[in-house]
Amino acid sequence: MKVQDDLATTDGTAAEVAAPPSSRKATIIAWAKRLLVVLVLAAATYQVVDQWNAVSKTLLSLSWQSIVLSMLAVYAGVWLGPVVWKVVLSDLGAPVRVSEASKFYLVGQLGKYVPGAVWAVLLSMELAKEAGVSRARSFTAGLIATGLGVVASMITGLLALPIILDGDHPELLWLFALLVVGLVFLHPVPLTWLVSTVLKLLRKAPLPHRLNGFAIFKGVVLAVAIYVMFGVHLWLLATSVGAPGLNTLILCAGAMGVSMTAGLMAFFLPSGLGAREAVIVAALATVMPASQALALAVVSRLIFTIADLSSAGVAAGFVWLQGKRGVAPTAPAAD
Repeated sequence: MKVQDDLATTDGTAAEVAAPPSSRKATIIAWAKRLLVVLVLAAATYQVVDQWNAVSKTLLSLSWQSIVLSMLAVYAGVWLGPVVWKVVLSDLGAPVRVSEASKFYLVGQLGKYVPGAVWAVLLSMELAKEAGVSRARSFTAGLIATGLGVVASMITGLLALPIILDGDHPELLWLFALLVVGLVFLHPVPLTWLVSTVLKLLRKAPLPHRLNGFAIFKGVVLAVAIYVMFGVHLWLLATSVGAPGLNTLILCAGAMGVSMTAGLMAFFLPSGLGAREAVIVAALATVMPASQALALAVVSRLIFTIADLSSAGVAAGFVWLQGKRGVAPTAPAAD
């Protein structure tokens, strides 16, 4: 630092001092991520434009009833998310109302639209603190809820396994390795150990008690219900273009489970953009033309975006009204 100060004084300005290698590396990584996002958006746009005639026909053929029902199914899945957080937080000794969990979960989830894995977590932690939940507890709850969600998505994804095995995307099979590991850690003992180990590595206090088995089971069941509702959403769209049937429903539920995990793994992309659509198109292309599958993937993305934004607004507004009425947070004061 002394050398750099001397150089800056000699040259007359600190701006001429060479940037530290770590800063240069961080800048290169940041621009590489931006470039990747641009390339994904460009590739997605090209696919839509290249098949626009067929895609536009599919879009115009969708009935408004199917779109409305499909959106309601997404809302049902989205609003089950805060319930999972409520279950986990209650087990961690920080009971909250569903309305409070809805605010810091649904509003916090908007951070996923910014490239990078950290923004949604940080936003949720800050919002949870306003509800009386400490950052440590909200971080732990997010860690557990995310893990339960991944396991639940892979359980649902098993429904699409036959299609993946017979299709052209065997690379998706590695995602099911997460299920094997996840099932082991659904037991309270290894899950408590894993979470406490992560907290220790982050120099946080370990869990004060072992996680409750029933709470874990309840969280997984609720998370599976979320992906089933997302599958219903996709099936309603598929039905609108002439691909009804129980088999298609099973396929859609499995596809949504795998696609959401694929999107989560592609954390460097905003809301898993591209990764999620690739899985949906690959699955639907087994029961309809690829152009129709692409159109439905585009509509699905739009519906999810609308549901995320509107749900966050409703949750934030409801908690604001509670605050105006003088309703105190139910969680213990944040430490």
